[in-house]
Amino acid sequence: MTQNLRNSAPSGPTNDYHLLPVTDRQMRFARAIAEQSALEIPVEAQRDRRLMSAWISAHKPHDPSPFANYPTGKQVAFAERISRSKRRPIPSECFRDKHAMSQWIDHNK
Repeated sequence: MTQNLRNSAPSGPTNDYHLLPVTDRQMRFARAIAEQSALEIPVEAQRDRRLMSAWISAHKPHDPSPFANYPTGKQVAFAERISRSKRRPIPSECFRDKHAMSQWIDHNK
């Protein structure tokens, strides 16, 4: 009897309640990228917000603007909230590099 339960579990309900669904905005942007590049969006990425974000990052066109590497306003606002609550200054180079800002946020959450 327990053997039957074990075998039926994979085809039963999944344990994916922790996965965040893809946003409409992500899906529209991914479809635009897919159309321009003649790519297909993986099914797994269409179900998981993190996978979709990774797919978009890997396939989006390069922005030649000198400001493309600057952190977003949301990143800066979030970092400033962390900075105030933890009383830690944000290094000035983080305001010129979005990857440095992301690392600072990850280390100070």
